[in-house]
Amino acid sequence: MPSVPIDHPLDLTMQSILTFGSYAIWLSILGYAVWLGMRERTPFYFLIVVAAAFGGLFEPLYDEAMQLYFYKPGMWTTFTSFDIPQPVWVYSGYVTLYGVVSVFLCRQIRRGMSRATLYKWAGVELLCSCVFEMVGINGGAYEYWGPHVFRIFEYPLAIGVLEAAQVICFSVAAANLRARATGIAALSGLVVLFPCTFFLANLGAGAPMIIALHASNPSTGLVALGSTVTIAFAVVLVWGASHVLPVESRVPVAAPGTDARRRLSVPAES
Repeated sequence: MPSVPIDHPLDLTMQSILTFGSYAIWLSILGYAVWLGMRERTPFYFLIVVAAAFGGLFEPLYDEAMQLYFYKPGMWTTFTSFDIPQPVWVYSGYVTLYGVVSVFLCRQIRRGMSRATLYKWAGVELLCSCVFEMVGINGGAYEYWGPHVFRIFEYPLAIGVLEAAQVICFSVAAANLRARATGIAALSGLVVLFPCTFFLANLGAGAPMIIALHASNPSTGLVALGSTVTIAFAVVLVWGASHVLPVESRVPVAAPGTDARRRLSVPAES
């Protein structure tokens, strides 16, 4: 049975890359979100970035469920929960991995999106997750230490599929909230919506795999079965989300000089 790698050395160079790189991306997407908000007169995109960073506070729940451990020796730590130390780049990492795609995806949904295009965005997030996590894992920052299967460069594929599903669920839910919100107070619900959709996908669709990982005797076959069912559940989540795209997202963007809000019957945001 694998055990928690408490004393595994941390690659300090990779820690610096993840920290400074992800915070640079955070600042960049934050600036872009503010610029978009000024153009569209809404704090929506800014709140998406804030929501993703806020969601990083609850990372220990995910770590415990998915058997992920950040290498501790030499870590720049914020706090520890479930005996799992949290690095300073978790919050910027959430923005990099989830917030960036959500900003672009929500903007595209607003401009018009088909189900097929949403599926392509799910593929984009899956690719981003694989790249980000494979770099972190193989660079010596952390590992999924449990008896995971279907690993690619030590990264469990089921994890990537779940991450793609949760970003799609959050983005579609956020787009629906924006379409119906009557003011900034309602839009601020995005900050709570992110952790809700995050754990909806990861602990909901991921439940079969999590139960198998934490079984008293987790055989390879049992974990493979649980991971397969989890992947299927995640795919169903994306498929379901594609059927609840906001109505106005299926209408072509209004031509210059026309009142798009009146055409789409979208309530103004104040």
